[in-house]
Amino acid sequence: MIILRKSLIKQIRYRPDAPLVLRGISCTFEGGHKIGIVGRTGSGKTTLIGALFRLVEPAGGKIIVDGIDICKIGLHDLRSHFGIIPQDPTLFNGSVRYNLDPLSQNTDQEIWEVVGKCQLREAVQEKDEDLDSLGKLYGIYEFSKTIRTEFADCTVITVAHRIPTVMDCTMVLAISDGKLVEYDEPMRLMKREGSLLGQLVKEYWSHLQSAESH
Repeated sequence: MIILRKSLIKQIRYRPDAPLVLRGISCTFEGGHKIGIVGRTGSGKTTLIGALFRLVEPAGGKIIVDGIDICKIGLHDLRSHFGIIPQDPTLFNGSVRYNLDPLSQNTDQEIWEVVGKCQLREAVQEKDEDLDSLGKLYGIYEFSKTIRTEFADCTVITVAHRIPTVMDCTMVLAISDGKLVEYDEPMRLMKREGSLLGQLVKEYWSHLQSAESH
């Protein structure tokens, strides 16, 4: 999940002599919107996110964020202003502090606020641990609910590995073979004949029902 404000993306390739992976994606993400990115495996979803962090450079066109061409600023300046949240929560070996603030940029109070918002405060306190305690930390938290409340004023891009996660987005961008095929509100796309989002939703529920029947 990427947090930013506005973006315009066109063409991406991994090497100068390689074919284009993103082949003509041009759109605007309005500030404050929640954008869902959908597409089949290999469609270019991951490449799109990599382009925002400049893991790959545009072969054509520009990527504009808040009026700034991201290819004209330093990587640290770019990446320090984006946030990325994996859909599968992962904890690394080390303390609670290290997991949440590996660069030691936040106060104890700020870290405890984050622990609470992730619904992990009780899990830490029950073990009589503090922010610098080592060991494994287990807890259950509703990350999607936290994102809706804590990032309500941010622009959030969600790469959908699970199709239902994008249905409450304000806009959905569908990619196929490196090209933008549709970009609209999810309910409008669901009503559109031949919509890629509609096909993906039907396939998701079909696979889920098949799995439950077995």
